[in-house]
Amino acid sequence: MKAAVISSPGVVSVESVEDPAPGPREVVVKVAACGLCGTDLHILQGEFAPTLPIVPGHEFAGEVVAVGTGVGELSIGDQVAVDPSLPCHECHYCRIGRSNLCEHFAAIGVTVPGAAAEFALAPAANCVRLPVHIRTQDAALIEPLSCAVRGYDVLRSRLASNVLIYGSGTMGLMMLELAKRTGAASVDVVDINSERLTAARLLGCSNAVTAADEIERPRGWDVVIDATGNERAIQEALGRVGKGGTYLQFGVADYAARATIEPYRIYNQEITITGSMAVLHSYERAAELFATGVLDPQVFISDRLPLADYAAALRQFQAGKGRKIVITP
Repeated sequence: MKAAVISSPGVVSVESVEDPAPGPREVVVKVAACGLCGTDLHILQGEFAPTLPIVPGHEFAGEVVAVGTGVGELSIGDQVAVDPSLPCHECHYCRIGRSNLCEHFAAIGVTVPGAAAEFALAPAANCVRLPVHIRTQDAALIEPLSCAVRGYDVLRSRLASNVLIYGSGTMGLMMLELAKRTGAASVDVVDINSERLTAARLLGCSNAVTAADEIERPRGWDVVIDATGNERAIQEALGRVGKGGTYLQFGVADYAARATIEPYRIYNQEITITGSMAVLHSYERAAELFATGVLDPQVFISDRLPLADYAAALRQFQAGKGRKIVITP
C-alpha cells in the first residue's frame, strides 16, 4: 500500500509499505479521511515519536476491511472512526483513571503506524461505528473534537462565563462551538491572522479581533484558552485572566516554549492555570456530539487533498493556511 512516511526530522515522502494484517482483537481500516494536526508537525520536527521512520496520522475514519480473531462487534463494511489512544492500562496513571497521562504513552500515528496511508491497523475496542447519516470522509473531525471535549472536562465551565480564545484554527473554532454549548455569556476570539477570523464570525462568536485590546473588558475574562501553542500568544493570554478565572493550555507548544507567571497574582487573585492533554473518556462522547451536528464539516474542513500531496499539505498547515486539512487516500 501507499503511505506517507516521516523518515527523519524534516523529511517526509509517500512510498510503498507493507499492508497491515489484523492480529487478535484488531481490525484493518481502509482510510477514508485522515486529518492533519499540530502533533504531526512536532513529529516532523523529531519530537513525540520515539523512533523514526513513522507513518503519521491519528485523526481518521474509514471502512473496516479485515477483522482479526475474537472480533465480534465489528464486521467488514462497517464505517468507523478510530480513537488513536493506546494506553498500557498497567502503569500508575492508567490504574487511577488518567490513561491520557500513561507512563508508556503510545498512539496510532505517533508511536505506531498511522492513517496517512491507504490502510491502517486499529484495536477493535478503539473503533466507534458511525451512524448512517454521517459521511465517513467528515468523521476524521471526531478525534480533534474529543480533545476539545476533554478540554471542557478540565474547565468544568460555569454558566454565563465570559470566554476568550486565542487562535481561530480548527481547535480554537471547536472550543468556540463547545463554549456556546456550555452556556457561555460571551465568546471572544483573537487571531493575528485576520483572514482566519472569518470562520469565527460565521460560527457566531461575540467578537473576532486581532488583539484582545480591541475588546472592552477591564476585569479580564473568566476563562482564557490558548489554542495556538504559540509562546507569545500564551504569554499574552495569561495576562487576560480575570480574578477567580481559569487559564487553559490547550494548544500544543514546542518543548522549548517558555512563559513567565506572577506567583503573587495567582495567589492574590485565585487564578487557576491548567492544561488538557489529548483524549480521556471523551472519544465516544465526541462521536455522539458530532452525530448531532455540533460541527459543520463544510466550515471546519477547508481542504481535502490526495495522499500524494501529504508533504505539501504539511507545508500548507505549517504556514497557517486554511483550517482542517484532510488527506483522502
